[in-house]
Amino acid sequence: MPKVIVPIATGFEEIEAITVVDVLRRAGIEVVMASLEGLHIKGAHGIEITTDAFLCDSDVNVFDMIVLPGGLPGATNLAADIRVQSLLQDFDKAEKHIAAICAAPYALKTAGVLKNHYTCYPSFETKINHHGYCKDSDVVSDENIITSQGPRTAMAFAIALVEILLSKEASVKLQKDLLFTV
Repeated sequence: MPKVIVPIATGFEEIEAITVVDVLRRAGIEVVMASLEGLHIKGAHGIEITTDAFLCDSDVNVFDMIVLPGGLPGATNLAADIRVQSLLQDFDKAEKHIAAICAAPYALKTAGVLKNHYTCYPSFETKINHHGYCKDSDVVSDENIITSQGPRTAMAFAIALVEILLSKEASVKLQKDLLFTV
């Protein structure tokens, strides 16, 4: 069974983090929400969640994918965290999947792992300042990097991750179960 780590920083976008965790777990994928600071983390809109572990205590070698939720200041907190930056570089060197949504592709840029094509929250591409921005795409895959625009695209993003980690068939079944069509 694939394993996914989702680093959670203060100010994360709740819709993006919870949608990804929920959809991946429904598909039978093991997901660990790993906190940068405390087990209880408050999101950008004041919703507090309890994470599964601390990032510093997680054996990152067992994970097949890392997913970064956006939100502000959550995404900039991820970009500023040396552990997250190192983890992104290690995943990229190992050609493991790296996914980021909304403002979180900024953390990929700061780690030097963003490839040629990506998407992000509209207007945030100016902060990312990287060629290859795909403004009209909800989800963009380029090599081992998967990016998405934001809260509206969170479900499509999560479904795309299921297809990458499991199969097209698992993705289609899950879409039917969730009454979701892309």
